[in-house]
Amino acid sequence: MPESRPAPTEVEHLLPPGVTPGPVDLSLVVPALNEAITVGEFVGWCKLGLQIAGVTGQILIVDSSTDATPDIVLAAGGEVLRVPKRGLGRAYIDALPYIRGRWIVMGDADLTYDFRELVPFVVQFRAGADFVMGSRFEGGIEAGSMPPLHRYFGTPLTTWILNRIYGSGYTDIHCGMRGLTREALLRIDLKSQSWEYASEMVLKAARLGLRIEEVPVKFYKDREGRLSHHRRMGWLSPWIAGWLNLKVMLVYSPDSFLLVPGGLLLGAGLALASTLAILGPFTLWGIGINLHWMLLGLTSATLGYSCLQIGIVARIMHGLRSGIAGPVQRWLAYDRGMVASGLGVVAGLVLVGRLGWHYVQGGLRLEQISYTGIFGLLLILLGFQTFAFTLLLEMAQRVQPRRPRP
Repeated sequence: MPESRPAPTEVEHLLPPGVTPGPVDLSLVVPALNEAITVGEFVGWCKLGLQIAGVTGQILIVDSSTDATPDIVLAAGGEVLRVPKRGLGRAYIDALPYIRGRWIVMGDADLTYDFRELVPFVVQFRAGADFVMGSRFEGGIEAGSMPPLHRYFGTPLTTWILNRIYGSGYTDIHCGMRGLTREALLRIDLKSQSWEYASEMVLKAARLGLRIEEVPVKFYKDREGRLSHHRRMGWLSPWIAGWLNLKVMLVYSPDSFLLVPGGLLLGAGLALASTLAILGPFTLWGIGINLHWMLLGLTSATLGYSCLQIGIVARIMHGLRSGIAGPVQRWLAYDRGMVASGLGVVAGLVLVGRLGWHYVQGGLRLEQISYTGIFGLLLILLGFQTFAFTLLLEMAQRVQPRRPRP
């Protein structure tokens, strides 16, 4: 077998002798990059796991190696999908047209996850689960397999953050061994090209209301002579992976932490600013409510409105859930949005115009603060934001995903 080869530049599907493509129960879809040390034994584990589970299966190694990995896989009886090295998430995207199973289990080809133990996944699939997440914390973590920083800080923290944002109940969102139905993979519609695919997958499963189950899995340390991909890439690699996963959590969830605070800020700001515009400065419970409170109300209203807009547009663009987005789309159609923004700007200009008139009449001097003039500025800001928001809604609807439904 060749010791080295050029990296693939295009997708190529290679079948071992005697394998005829056809429907199977379970596809094992596993990316590999220069795993010659472990991949032969790994394919053996997969075969044994399929046999014990009593299902027909496909072993599909998505390979970007420059070593003998693909030759070893073919000799062991696995399929190889040669793809350019474009990231871990992209490997699964590339593999989708070649997956023949109605169920899928993903993982790593480095013998850190035990693919001989597929029965728990098959049991959950047969019981109707859409997404089956492995949990190393519920299964077992071999001594030396996971750095203490990851085991006791990084993974628990990011799992807690995702559960808080998405209302899920995962115990280990970074477990690399996970399963899902083919229909669920289509609905999830992976976009991430790199490590962050892991978080995108678990958060979308939660957002889409898929039936999620967890099963315990064992996690082993690297075999002698093999370095994990994180170690190959240097000490900074785990931190980069964590940052990418945090990014995807936030990108797919601005509605979770912006809509409610945005609504509260907008309501409080409008109430405060409009009260001062009508009554002028006043004292409440011994507290002087004056110009500084007016500026606070203006800031609160504009900030809150911006939060609402980002949250609503995110819901429309991601298409993971509707809620407030549907009514807003129906009510704030282009015509209504343009009229509302125009009315806001005109009303604001009238109030600011009165301020300008008094300014001119006073010899280009203002003897007192005009709260109605400041409120007019707020109306102009909100009116222009409504104009921009209306355009954003129209654009977002044109890129809104249309997810296949099972």
